[in-house]
Amino acid sequence: MAKMDILVGLQWGDEGKGKFIDKICPNYHVVARYNGGANAGHTILWNGHKITLKLLPSGIFYPHITNIIGSGVVINPTQLNQEIEQLASISPDHDVKKQLLISQKAHLVLPTDKYRDMYMEDSELFRTIGTTKNGIGHAYANKMLRQGFRVGDIYSADFAHDVEQVMRREYEQLSHLGQALPDFNEIRRVFMADIERLKELAIIDTEIFINKALKEDKAVLAEGAQATMLDIDHGTYPYVTSSNTVASAACVSLGVSPHKVGEIYGVLKAYNTRVGEGPFPSEIIGDLGDDLRIKGNEFGSNTKRPRRIGWLDLPALRYAIMLNGITQLSITKSDVLNGMDIVNVCTHYQIEGKLVYDFPTAQQINEIKPHWKVFSGWNTDFSKIKEREQLPYELDQYISYLELELETPISHLSIGPERDAIISLK
Repeated sequence: MAKMDILVGLQWGDEGKGKFIDKICPNYHVVARYNGGANAGHTILWNGHKITLKLLPSGIFYPHITNIIGSGVVINPTQLNQEIEQLASISPDHDVKKQLLISQKAHLVLPTDKYRDMYMEDSELFRTIGTTKNGIGHAYANKMLRQGFRVGDIYSADFAHDVEQVMRREYEQLSHLGQALPDFNEIRRVFMADIERLKELAIIDTEIFINKALKEDKAVLAEGAQATMLDIDHGTYPYVTSSNTVASAACVSLGVSPHKVGEIYGVLKAYNTRVGEGPFPSEIIGDLGDDLRIKGNEFGSNTKRPRRIGWLDLPALRYAIMLNGITQLSITKSDVLNGMDIVNVCTHYQIEGKLVYDFPTAQQINEIKPHWKVFSGWNTDFSKIKEREQLPYELDQYISYLELELETPISHLSIGPERDAIISLK
């Protein structure tokens, strides 16, 4: 029986997970997305086009791969249909619908969820955390309150009536609160039209499909969205996403036993970024951070908001590796640091006069003073590099140091934005 491999981000998102998945996809028969919603964005360069996948799994570009949206994902049918249309316009011969399976247990994001999100994010009555305003948190909240709708519900004879009742209630409440809203009938019309298009896709018990695939010795990859430090339980709460992002969540969402897990890949940038509010111990403030943001094109895939920039943070990475049980690492964007005189790494923190090597509790995190190890920078023509032996000495030393400190092998290194600009280090 085959094992299910899992891929997760190890920082605050935007690590380049989509590119690494795209690199290893040919080795898999099934790629399954296990968490999040359209608040995620995996960007891939494909056939000369820059494509950001928000709901579709990253294996969708390979005709031999079955792509699954698991039960732990919340689905906005309008956005899903838009993604399918986008790929169809770029490659008319590429039949996305034949490659896609959707869990009937996945929950729906209602149109009013987005406006509830917008209201709370902009209101002084609520904590501002910097959400994407896609209504993801409200869809998960309704799931936990047992007030949500699952994809399988769309076949119920009462679905249209029940969902309209909920949407109208939310609409009236938001109108009373002063939230700007489009016409209700138009919202309902568009949503129900997209529900009908959703019925054109294969909606099944995906957990049965995945377990059968593993039993038939087919290779399965579970794809995570967002990243470890945004996990609802283990991240920097409350500045986190609305789902569990760690590797173990793949087993819950996809209905696969932990006994059936194989490799657990962790993806990290050669530096650090995060979008929105929240603590960021290794943040770079000033011109250097601004320069790296522009050089690395560090703007949100969905929102286009500028990402905050920081140096690599070893305590946070050790924490993320521990939580996920990472077996191998992939580093992206080493080329963005190309040409710098020095590269810093946060090795530990000082909190209340004491040196701390573990990631701290929420109560301590705003009192952190990072301690740095300084590396010589590197300057090379990355377009000529095909293997580790061709890396500049300084970058090779940087990688070797990280492997030693993180006690985890680094198997791949991304050296440019192009789809194939990624080399094997082993």
